[in-house]
Amino acid sequence: MPDSAAMPEGVGTTDLAGLLGTMEPVLRDGAFVFVTVPTRSFALAMETNPVAAVMEAEGLTLVLPQVQADALRFGYSTVFRQLTLTVHSSLDAVGLTAAVATRLAAHGIPANVVAGFYHDHLFVPQDRAEAALGALRALSREQVGKSVSS
Repeated sequence: MPDSAAMPEGVGTTDLAGLLGTMEPVLRDGAFVFVTVPTRSFALAMETNPVAAVMEAEGLTLVLPQVQADALRFGYSTVFRQLTLTVHSSLDAVGLTAAVATRLAAHGIPANVVAGFYHDHLFVPQDRAEAALGALRALSREQVGKSVSS
């Protein structure tokens, strides 16, 4: 087990209203794709410096910049943009992913969510990225409005 010096600082926010009101979604530069490689290729896959990696029974899923996946000749089906909720959310927070996914679903926008220690990251289809950003900003403004009127 790592010593405390190696542990990340802070535990993040768990208050859903606070998270929604201050999530400040940011649309990151670049296009991203999901690819899969056999689990025996784990070391080689990590050399690609993925944005995210998930080990599954069928193989290792990597989220890579599209240009990198193209250069490595990885196949993929959809091109995504990355939205980051810049609020420091706790891994123990309840409801943030559900609220965000519900709002995007109401606009017909699929989202693949990846939680990091500090932030939540959403990968949405490239052609729906601006609409997703607008929907999440509106959700945040609505929450702030509820807090002010309470």
